[in-house]
Amino acid sequence: MSDGTKRRTVLAGGLSVGVGLAAAPARAEASTPKTDLLTLVVNGRRVRVDVDVRASLLDTLRDRLHLTGTKKGCDQGACGACTVLLDGRRVLSCLTLAVMHEGSEVTTVEGLADGDRLHPVQRAFADHDGFQCGFCTSGQIVSAVGLLAEHPDLTDAEIPELMSGNLCRCAAYGNIRAAIAAAARLSREGE
Repeated sequence: MSDGTKRRTVLAGGLSVGVGLAAAPARAEASTPKTDLLTLVVNGRRVRVDVDVRASLLDTLRDRLHLTGTKKGCDQGACGACTVLLDGRRVLSCLTLAVMHEGSEVTTVEGLADGDRLHPVQRAFADHDGFQCGFCTSGQIVSAVGLLAEHPDLTDAEIPELMSGNLCRCAAYGNIRAAIAAAARLSREGE
């Protein structure tokens, strides 16, 4: 190697180090999470919480508000364990950013019962053994509550298709369908 080659190599190395050092503050600033103050109405209670703008609604509920009934299953929107009601509609909370829902109403499984009195869907799940390991149960129940609001005249035959976004790895589907059908009948009868 000639002296010119060595000199160019040293200069190029020094230049890349200088550029890297100059960019370091920008990179450090970019890696610091940006937060935003968010207001939600969760289970009927108004809450203000400082959240990372990249945080999902699921992570905000579990990690910031300590509502762990909503489960993190696949974290890809494929299992339904994270289902909540967002402004009355069924939503997979792992697929939506919390900051997108300023002022929204969120209902989790913790917000369904009225004190010690279970919601009719919760009662039906207990009566019809609509769970085995229980991991998917909160998402199943919240989804069923939303389903019954969306389809008050739901037939038993429609339940499998309309609940297809909620998976049960224990395969308690027969009991889950029976619980939802019983809750639908109670709802139609006005109880």
